[in-house]
Amino acid sequence: MNADIKTVTVYPTTLELTTPTKPANGSNDDYDPHQHRNVKNPTTNWQTFAHFLKASVGTGVLAMPSAFANAGYVNGTILTLIIGSLALYCLHILISCMYTLCKRQRVPYVSFSQAMNLGLKQGPPWLRCLAPISIPFVDGFLAFYHFGICCVYVVFIAESIKQLVDEWSGVQWDVRIYMCIIIVPLLLIYSIKNLKLLAPFSSAANLLLLVGFGIILYYIFEDLPPLSEREPFVAVTKLPTFFGTVLFALEAVGVILAIEENMATPRAFVRPCGIMNGGMSIVLGLYVLLGFFGYWKYGEEALGSITLNIPQSDIPAQVVKVFFAITTWISYALQGYVTAHILWSKYLSKHFKETRQTLYELIFRAIIVLLTFACAVAIPDLSVFLSLVGSFCLSILGLIFPALLQICVQYTEGYGPLRIKLIINLLLLCFGVFGGVVGTYVSIVDIIEVYK
Repeated sequence: MNADIKTVTVYPTTLELTTPTKPANGSNDDYDPHQHRNVKNPTTNWQTFAHFLKASVGTGVLAMPSAFANAGYVNGTILTLIIGSLALYCLHILISCMYTLCKRQRVPYVSFSQAMNLGLKQGPPWLRCLAPISIPFVDGFLAFYHFGICCVYVVFIAESIKQLVDEWSGVQWDVRIYMCIIIVPLLLIYSIKNLKLLAPFSSAANLLLLVGFGIILYYIFEDLPPLSEREPFVAVTKLPTFFGTVLFALEAVGVILAIEENMATPRAFVRPCGIMNGGMSIVLGLYVLLGFFGYWKYGEEALGSITLNIPQSDIPAQVVKVFFAITTWISYALQGYVTAHILWSKYLSKHFKETRQTLYELIFRAIIVLLTFACAVAIPDLSVFLSLVGSFCLSILGLIFPALLQICVQYTEGYGPLRIKLIINLLLLCFGVFGGVVGTYVSIVDIIEVYK
């Protein structure tokens, strides 16, 4: 490796990611990957913070009262904080391991999949056989997960529009018709390929979210029933659905890595009082607030989106639906950025002439929009799809892969006193596997019941 590598910043595909190259003194301590990044159109800290909030606060937050109905208000509060803390911890160890691998390789950036490939090669011998398949495997899960989020967003936007039209016109069209109507707006927003250009949209969306949450809380706090009418704990069999919904709501690992990669000052992202910790604190507080009081208000009647519980004929309630439909439309481009970026930049762009790549990328993005539309038409039930995507993909991407990566990266350096890092990561692996398997099973059963 040499200094010329520093010009590669986004998913480098031509690097020989094998054995670390060290300088003459045998140390990598003098190499700081952050100082060698050469990002085109980098985002500022405030733009990154706006992206982080928008990526982490999506349609999943509206499902939190329904999630609490599957856990109880005590269980729900405690488990949301635990799952959120675990998700944040896993993001920290993932970014830390990627930084360590960059120092060892003396390159400015490696993607999630390349980090897994490098880590497995340098980890325990019995895991090294997985290295050859790690890049397509991780890329596949990332692309599929964010594609799944976009499918959910298509359903949510269409349902919001349908509710408004039904209320004002009395026309009872199928929700799939509204999915067809929103294809053009989705094509337009998804044609924006630059995170810096998307930053003003994220900022505007966060303002709309703030107003929308204020209106929802107004309805929630109006005539709250006695808390004794709600369950502090519920049957353990309901917890897998809760796990999948909350993990889906909290995790956006692909977008979070993408916005960190495009920062002008990436070190500010992971500081103790940095963007990720501060943003996640706000997100967790908001999720617990809406989940706890939403369940207190509506109990077992809490629906897959709390906007379905508030009075449908009231003007403020309809304004909320408009606001959330707009913010979800913006989020579609942010979440879908990961799918398009991985598939196009790493696998497809090299097959086209450079002079025609912009045109072909726009065509490719249009195909992704049409595919999300097709999947949304096939599975239009919002709540069960939320749980399925969260349980299956995010337990792997958000918990299992980061824990496995740190086991591999720390293999040559040791795991600390009493092998504490190894023990923690093994527990994370067990938690991720158990939650993912059980949550996926329950979600599939729910989908079968819905369409039986």
